[in-house]
Amino acid sequence: MSVSDKTPKLGDDSLVDVEKHAALDGVSPRPGLEVPKKSFFGARLISRLTVRDGETYSIDYEKHPRWYRRLLEAGVEDNGIKPVPLEHRTVTQYSNLFTVFFTCLLNLLPIPTGLLATLGYGMSLRDAALVILFFALLTCIPPAFMGIGGMETGMRQLVQARYSFGRYLVLVPLLLNAATVTGFCLLSAVVGGQSLAALNPESVSPSIGIVITCLVALAVSLLGFKAVHFWERWTWIPSLISLAIAVGCGGHNLRHQVDAPPATASQVISYGCLIAGYFITFGGTSSDYTIYHNPVGVSKIRVFIYMYLGFLVSSVPLLILGAAIGGAVPNVPSWQAAYEVTGIGGVMREMLAPAGGFGKFILVLLALSVIGNIAISTYSVSLNLQMLLPHSARIPRFVFIFITLAIMVPCALKAAEEWEESLTNFLSVIGYWAGCFDAVIILELVVFRKMDYTTFDHAIWNVGRKLPIGVAALGASICSMGLVVPGMAAPWYTGPIAKTTGDIGFEMGFAVTALCYLLFRWIEIRARGHL
Repeated sequence: MSVSDKTPKLGDDSLVDVEKHAALDGVSPRPGLEVPKKSFFGARLISRLTVRDGETYSIDYEKHPRWYRRLLEAGVEDNGIKPVPLEHRTVTQYSNLFTVFFTCLLNLLPIPTGLLATLGYGMSLRDAALVILFFALLTCIPPAFMGIGGMETGMRQLVQARYSFGRYLVLVPLLLNAATVTGFCLLSAVVGGQSLAALNPESVSPSIGIVITCLVALAVSLLGFKAVHFWERWTWIPSLISLAIAVGCGGHNLRHQVDAPPATASQVISYGCLIAGYFITFGGTSSDYTIYHNPVGVSKIRVFIYMYLGFLVSSVPLLILGAAIGGAVPNVPSWQAAYEVTGIGGVMREMLAPAGGFGKFILVLLALSVIGNIAISTYSVSLNLQMLLPHSARIPRFVFIFITLAIMVPCALKAAEEWEESLTNFLSVIGYWAGCFDAVIILELVVFRKMDYTTFDHAIWNVGRKLPIGVAALGASICSMGLVVPGMAAPWYTGPIAKTTGDIGFEMGFAVTALCYLLFRWIEIRARGHL
């Protein structure tokens, strides 16, 4: 048979396949010209990774290879960032929106955050408690409100952000959100690692503890949405019991508070900004855990209250407990010595010392309590990474879990070397961008879309030419930096305004972004003629 006999002829099905795959590879087949085999491989790969315009999540087990179907049958979540149509939003157990956030924050992480108020900022326990309560009551509102959008639209939080920032400029908040959530993973891993190391500081280093906690959390986040909600629904019980036992054993030393003068306005505002950074950053992830919940027949207020209380009820008591511990550490020599070696884990070991061997068991449970926080954080980061490239939406979500872990572990090991400074730097800076982001998303929904979630059209979620340009959102955020930078007070930089007022960077970021976005977005809509 001659070469020409092998060449596809017009009307042959094979010719259609050649032209289709070759076009995807950038090759224009001509009659009498064969397409190289590598072109077919590239075409098939691109074809498999290409997400059609407006493509939404659908359940089709048969399209997957057998090994992947077995993973799905075992409970691994199939969907990544594709919007979930209403018929697939079937979860009606709304109380798990309380437990997912309640449990993820009911661990050791809030304790060192609260400890900074007394040990780092020099505030009294009373003043620290009032600042924690006030700023928590206020800054838990935005993430709880934004989380409703996941249930109503079936979209992840950063996919919703495309309807403000656009298809491409959303990469800026996307990267910032991924860095922020990864930072929370690092802090949780360090706290858990320090606690495990405190069991035997001579033979177990915090590095080993960090790796252990990260690997256990990996298993939960790999499975996805159902596993995350199941884990968070029940693991608060041993965490709460363990914390109560620790306070019962060592709480008598909390009365030894250092004397501190009344807090200045600068101290109140600066620490309040840190608390704002702790809560308001959940605005970038809260919808990730609500996209499978059915919005039909349930009150939005009910959903809001579940999430709001989930943030508030677990965090505030532990933040205040941390402030009490920080105020007592300088006056309790054993606590001071333990804190210098293994951080908050060492202090918890000393608090549990009267319980003997049982206290060590409780310390292990406390160390493992951070897994819930790491699991949901890793879950959200993997979704952010999946949004970075146009063809990554079809790559299985669990691949990005491993990428996140590979980034997180070495960074956590480095952060543990300068723990207190790392914590202060991180929490004081993340609130700035999060304030800008939350202001844009909330105004877009409330002012320009008039609380109409149907305007988040699934048909354009990945169509850049139909989504907003994003200049208004990004431009408003950048403009706010003109007052954020002078108003910020971080360990490595204090702006001229902050030297007088304290850290007002978060407040400036939120307020200025909101004002600029109202104007810029109105101009953008007038220029485009539609949302």
